[in-house]
Amino acid sequence: MSHTIYETPLNTRYASREMSGIWSAQTKHSLWRKLWVALAESEQELGLDITSQQIAELRANIDNIDFDVAARYEKQVRHDVMAHVHAYGDQCPSAAGIIHLGATSCYVTDNSELIQIRRSLELLRKRLVQAIDRLSTFAAKYRDLPCLGYTHLQPAQPTTVGKRATLWCHDLVLDLEEVEHRLATLKFRGAKGTTGTQATFLTLFKGDHAKVRKLDEMVAEKMGFAETYPVTGQTYTRKVDAQVLAVLNGIGQSAHKFGSDLRLLQSWKEIEEPKEDKQIGSSAMAYKRNPMRAERMCALARFAISLADNGDQTAAVQWMERTLDDSANRRLSLPQSFLAIDAVLILYRNIAEGFEVYPKVIARRLAEELPFMATEEILMAGVQAGGDRQQLHEQVRIHSVAAARQVKEHGLTNDLLKRLETDPLFSKVDLTGALDAKRFIGRSPEQVDDFIAEVVEPIRRKYPKDLAGTAEELRV
Repeated sequence: MSHTIYETPLNTRYASREMSGIWSAQTKHSLWRKLWVALAESEQELGLDITSQQIAELRANIDNIDFDVAARYEKQVRHDVMAHVHAYGDQCPSAAGIIHLGATSCYVTDNSELIQIRRSLELLRKRLVQAIDRLSTFAAKYRDLPCLGYTHLQPAQPTTVGKRATLWCHDLVLDLEEVEHRLATLKFRGAKGTTGTQATFLTLFKGDHAKVRKLDEMVAEKMGFAETYPVTGQTYTRKVDAQVLAVLNGIGQSAHKFGSDLRLLQSWKEIEEPKEDKQIGSSAMAYKRNPMRAERMCALARFAISLADNGDQTAAVQWMERTLDDSANRRLSLPQSFLAIDAVLILYRNIAEGFEVYPKVIARRLAEELPFMATEEILMAGVQAGGDRQQLHEQVRIHSVAAARQVKEHGLTNDLLKRLETDPLFSKVDLTGALDAKRFIGRSPEQVDDFIAEVVEPIRRKYPKDLAGTAEELRV
């Protein structure tokens, strides 16, 4: 780490070493060399004059990259791929003449990035599975703990802490489905040539179309892909990038919603995120316990959400078979989006494993509003006791306004129930137990049970290996 030049906090503070490693220069250029080896092997197997000694020399130097030499070449030639061709050739003199044979730059750049995208999506899939698992455990624990529900951020019909957690969890399940879909449909660019016509390969194989088709298949198979995109220009269509960034955008949306909800709940002292023993909330206000993890999650999620627009714009403005105005943008938007969402999901799991819940605060805040919540049931009971529905409704309205004034203007407790008890119109209504919160939570506990059994358990069975292991440690 250098302290004299800017380095992205995504690497130095937030994302995992694993995700940073996927997008590192070493990984990128080792993949380039693996692609050159796969190309040479396939061309040899299809009859081109390439020796096993040349291939062995290339393979022996896949990870032995002299970045200083490559940088000196790039300064001269102003072309990163050719700089690395020359640097590789210096280390492999007998094979220097056959490196990159018939290929265009996008053979290594696009194909390596597709591999990096796949690895990154697989890592995010694991992080999503872990967050879903931990959040579901929390939901099960608090399946029947009543709490205020909210619409318009105004008190509404009660729900339970566990039921609310299933809403957060369901968003992640939808994100997981999108990640699975992208992994299932991601293909390889393959060996398509300079403008996607495979003309150079057709020349190399003396017009043998079958061998050119076979070369495309062989290279993809050697690099772990079952299929290549059926047609490309110089690049694979940048719609693929837009689709991938949309998935990351979606995870960001889910995490931001969750983080925002938690920040509100922590403000109300109902539920708090984990806290270290010596954690400082404020440099000035020593008493503060700020939701710093949820706030960081929201910040990084918002950053990733904003980057999705880069993919949309880039896909839209590509001209004909390719323009190069995608390159610098993609060097930023793809890795940074993955790094940001990696950090977001590390935070998500950390929070979900360490929630601190305060049932007495939750009960007190619910009790303050519960008389209003109970009025509909009381109204129906009054009608069943022989009362006039419209008369009863008007009296409930009058008493509710008066009780609300007591609370808002005088800071007193909600006395709506006492007012109704002394009203002759409600004399035949049994108000005993009217404020039992569990009478108003509907099927919330059962919905939690059903959600876990029908949605979460299949995910746990599908990805048992992803549930093992310790959590990624927060770096700051």
